[in-house]
Amino acid sequence: MKNSERVANIALAEFTDNVFVTGLSLAPLVVKVDPNLNVILTACLTVFVGCYRSVKPTPPSETMSNEHAMRFPLVGSAMLLSLFLLFKFLSKDLVNAVLTCYFFVLGIVALSATLLPAIRRFLPKHWNDDLIIWHFPYFRSLEVEFTRSQIVASIPGTFFCAWYAAQKHWLANNVLGLAFCIQGIEMLSLGSFKTGAILLAGLFVYDIFWVFFTPVMVSVAKSFDAPIKLLFPTADSARPFSMLGLGDIVIPGIFVALALRFDVSRGKESQYFKSAFLGYTVGLVLTIIPALLYIVPSVIGFLAAHCIWNGEVKPLMEFDESKTSPPDVDAKTSKKVE
Repeated sequence: MKNSERVANIALAEFTDNVFVTGLSLAPLVVKVDPNLNVILTACLTVFVGCYRSVKPTPPSETMSNEHAMRFPLVGSAMLLSLFLLFKFLSKDLVNAVLTCYFFVLGIVALSATLLPAIRRFLPKHWNDDLIIWHFPYFRSLEVEFTRSQIVASIPGTFFCAWYAAQKHWLANNVLGLAFCIQGIEMLSLGSFKTGAILLAGLFVYDIFWVFFTPVMVSVAKSFDAPIKLLFPTADSARPFSMLGLGDIVIPGIFVALALRFDVSRGKESQYFKSAFLGYTVGLVLTIIPALLYIVPSVIGFLAAHCIWNGEVKPLMEFDESKTSPPDVDAKTSKKVE
């Protein structure tokens, strides 16, 4: 398949699945949707969109190392325990107010970046290319670069963040959560399958320990009032929402995305992506809390079985994304406006 055809197919798949993800988010407002089915379809489509958006014309400049992957569960544990202690010894309203401010800014950035590829198609070319440089008052050495297209994309992002901050509505929460997931899968690179296996195995143990052996994870999840989980309305007044943590989408999602980029780097159809994605879907279907207990073995198991069956364990294990040679692309120049 030619590069131009592959890019066109990726863009079409991304647009189609963006429409489906949006439709699934809005569906509970107008029709009765089984929450379990909604969880599975929304998570799978989000991973699918994030994976295809992660395919870039050049390899990532920075990838996660094995050492970083080993440290990640320890850093995550320290952050989780810190939040638990904050909620225990400080006012929950105060902590959530600070977190709301933080996620307000982060949400605008994430949602704007998610919407930008669709919005920029309808804007003049110079709005997409010309950079505006803004210097901070009194700190002229600090500057921010942006385009007019990014300003336009930030408008709906600001609206949803303001809506979430004011009402904490589940739909606003899900829109921001989906944006965080798509950006995480698109931007984070594991670099190699060895690193990915180390990360997933570490978080597999992390999830089991903090859920089954301590009250910390459940306590923080109940106290943390921020878009770190997707909410799906149910008909049960005692349990109004089914929930899925963003980590249960992003962490396996970046591994599945690596499988897709591995296929693309070899110029072949997305065979290993299909097995990894199927593994994620099966793990999600089997899931109860903690979700990674089911998703991690399923994703790694399906991909491992596929590459063993094909006799391609060595090329898959030797794949290093930071060392792949990029395809030829035309250099683009931008004008800067101060």
